[in-house]
Amino acid sequence: MPTLHLLCGKIAAGKSTLAKTLAAEHAAILLSEDAWLARLYPGEVLSIADYLRCAQRIQGVLGPLVVDLLGAGVNVVLDFPANTLANRAALLGLAQAAGAPHCLHYLELDDASCRARLHARNARGEHDFAATDAEFELITRHFCVPSAEEGLVIEVHRP
Repeated sequence: MPTLHLLCGKIAAGKSTLAKTLAAEHAAILLSEDAWLARLYPGEVLSIADYLRCAQRIQGVLGPLVVDLLGAGVNVVLDFPANTLANRAALLGLAQAAGAPHCLHYLELDDASCRARLHARNARGEHDFAATDAEFELITRHFCVPSAEEGLVIEVHRP
C-alpha cells in the first residue's frame, strides 16, 4: 500500500535530510517545498507573507498530484512543514483523499540545536532556505508538537 510520509520539525531540525533518506528507503517520490519555492519564485520570497502566498500556490498544485501518485501506487515523501495543526490537517487530508496510510515523522530537537544547525547550514550556503534568527523565532512561535489526537500515525526521531 502506498504511504504518504510527512515531516514535522523546527527549522534546521533535519527534515530535508530525513526526507531524502525516507525517499530512498521507500522508493518514494520526494517533493520538497523549499526546492519548489526556490525554482518557481527565485528572489521573490523575502518575507513571511511572501512565503505564505507562494507556498499556498504550490500546495494548490501539488495536492492533487500527491493524491494521484498515491492512487497510482507510488509512495510519496512530502518535505513540506507539517508544523501547525492546520498544516497537518491539510496534509493528512491528502492521504485520506487517496485512501492511503500516512506516517508523520517528527524530528524532536531543541531550539538551541536547531539554531546552531541553521547557522552552520547558512554558512555553507547549500540549502534553498536561509532563515535569519528573527525568522527562526517568528516561525518557531507557530510550531506545535504533533499528537495522536490529531488522527496521526507519528514516528518520533531524536538526534
